[in-house]
Amino acid sequence: MTPPRAAACALALCGLLAATACSALSTPPTAPRPPITRPTSAPPPSPKTSAAPSSALTEAMAQAALVTDADLGEPWTPTQGVATWHDGVLKAKADRRECQRLLDALYADALFGADAQPLAVVGMDDEWNKAQMRYQVLARPAAEIDKTLAWLKGLPRTCAQFGATTTTGAVFGVQVTEAPLPEAGNARQGLRVWLTGQSPDGEPTTLTLDVAAVRVGEDAISVTNGGFGEVQTQATQTAVQLGAERLTEIRKQGRVEI
Repeated sequence: MTPPRAAACALALCGLLAATACSALSTPPTAPRPPITRPTSAPPPSPKTSAAPSSALTEAMAQAALVTDADLGEPWTPTQGVATWHDGVLKAKADRRECQRLLDALYADALFGADAQPLAVVGMDDEWNKAQMRYQVLARPAAEIDKTLAWLKGLPRTCAQFGATTTTGAVFGVQVTEAPLPEAGNARQGLRVWLTGQSPDGEPTTLTLDVAAVRVGEDAISVTNGGFGEVQTQATQTAVQLGAERLTEIRKQGRVEI
């Protein structure tokens, strides 16, 4: 027979073992932790890749590519308004339907079509000869620009001479010839147009116009320089040459990633 003291000790030992077993089952084992290491230096930030610039010509770029009176020098100044001959002579009806497009384009200052809105335009006056130049920069698909250049090139043949009647009833004889341009841009076409008739007081008068269109990639330049007096063809050629170079440079700068 087991003594009472021994039985009590046995019961206590069993209780301790049971508690230890329960504790072992309810407490998960602790996983060994990896040693903590501090970085010697912060990792370099991920490089930021700048987005490629848009290929479209912006108004700011077109404005920067303009040729102004400051580039041409004396006697050119900022224009004081549209010349009187613009409405008085160019707003006219051609006696040959195929030649009406030319008169409409000259009157609207839209050699590349009515839907080709310029991104930048500047007007200049020749104070000595009372001539006026209008310079425009446009963005057009290259194929569309080349179609316009081909049309202009054919005008000295298809519309070498024709008649035009203004809204006031004055009759002008129109003559169209090809005009030389410097090797500017990717493609170009120049014309010289004379409109000969009578002034309101019956005096013989001739409006002379230099017309130039240039393609620079997928951009275009148009120049008209005209007046009743002497028209400086050299000024037209300078505007074309300088303008094409400036537009090309502006385009290069616009494509550089920052």
